[in-house]
Amino acid sequence: MFTGSGLMARLMRSGSWVLIGYGGSQAIRLASNLILTRLLFPEAFGLMALVSVVTVGLMMFSDVGVGPSIAQSKRGDDPAFLDTAFSIQILRGALLWLATIALAGPMARFYDQPDLVLYLPIAGIALLLLGFKPTKVETAQRHLRFGRLTMIELASQAIGVVAMVLLALVTESVISLVLGSVVQALVKLILAWGVLPGHNNRPRIERAAMAEQMGFGKWVFLSTAFAFVSQQGDKAILGKLLSLETLGIYNIGYFLAGFPILLGVTLCNSLLIPVYRDRPPAESAENRAKLGRMRFVVTSALFAMLSGMALLGPWVVDLLYDARYAPAGAMLVVIALAFLPQAIGVTYERAALAAGDSRGAFVYSGLRAVLQVGCLLVGFRIAGLVGGMVSYGVAMALVHPLLIRLARRHQAWGARHDAGFALLATLIIGAVVWLHWPAIAALSRAQ
Repeated sequence: MFTGSGLMARLMRSGSWVLIGYGGSQAIRLASNLILTRLLFPEAFGLMALVSVVTVGLMMFSDVGVGPSIAQSKRGDDPAFLDTAFSIQILRGALLWLATIALAGPMARFYDQPDLVLYLPIAGIALLLLGFKPTKVETAQRHLRFGRLTMIELASQAIGVVAMVLLALVTESVISLVLGSVVQALVKLILAWGVLPGHNNRPRIERAAMAEQMGFGKWVFLSTAFAFVSQQGDKAILGKLLSLETLGIYNIGYFLAGFPILLGVTLCNSLLIPVYRDRPPAESAENRAKLGRMRFVVTSALFAMLSGMALLGPWVVDLLYDARYAPAGAMLVVIALAFLPQAIGVTYERAALAAGDSRGAFVYSGLRAVLQVGCLLVGFRIAGLVGGMVSYGVAMALVHPLLIRLARRHQAWGARHDAGFALLATLIIGAVVWLHWPAIAALSRAQ
């Protein structure tokens, strides 16, 4: 199953590497988290969350779809096409760094955190470095060659964490987290250029390549702009509504609860465009059956992990963290349950991008973002932080009919799959809430 050059063999090998990479990455993050929470204070993680909101937001609001364009295009191995993509990335990286400088003052005033004036431009250096990333990374993903990519990611992350810990010992300040992220970006860039095989980029622009990338990427740009709202909007909004200490504790709970769903998203983003591209579900019943089996395995695994995190949440936090972070246990329970509706449809969205339907993906991302922000504000107003966390699941359930419509357009939807897992999600939510109701109620009263 793992040998040979066929699609399934490459998919199994690539999936294994993605799992190794994601598992290793999360293990490194958890280890660094446990160390750094003892060296720093909860407010430090709240402030770093605000830095991340701005830098991740800039990256996503400027994403012109270089990676998906290379993955799905017939010219994805053409040196002129790749060099054009590389040139676009360099310009984007420079503009992003300048944007962090320009936004530092306004963000510091908006969140009433003067330190952002210093931290944001430093964090922006990582975005500048990202612009020089070789397209050998996207080429490896296009052909499902993830071995070296995984090792580069883990090595750079480990070195970045070591830098953070050493700097935290010396400075006892948030600057250690910011500088560590820059170190990680620099190491990753050096390793990507030195270790990965493939075309060595040089700056040049080919008009036809740019026209194709921009035509495909305009909808990806809009989709990822809305995806930022989906992925980081809670922190951007809660950063204004909560204290830095509570935001830092929320970030811990979100990190632990988000492990399963982020694994699913990582697998789908890395693997499913090539799979849908080479085995279009509209082509044959056999393709649809194979994709259906894959969908069932992925969703089952995500449900098992999310349920485990929800069941064990308070005990996990008590075991790993000191008493300052105890409220993260109840937060973990609520957030993990709220991710269940997303887990049902996580395998659908890439079918649209694989078919070149970036506009359809944009419409779905846009509506999802609008619903998430609206539900978050309403939920927080009604029930505080608990209501805000519950709102994520509500928003994903409300937007799921549009995701079904998108999947049906490309014959990628499974009706029995969705109905069965929706029923299972209802049972899991009821059982876990009954079990942990005292902790959830205490969290609600403490706000």
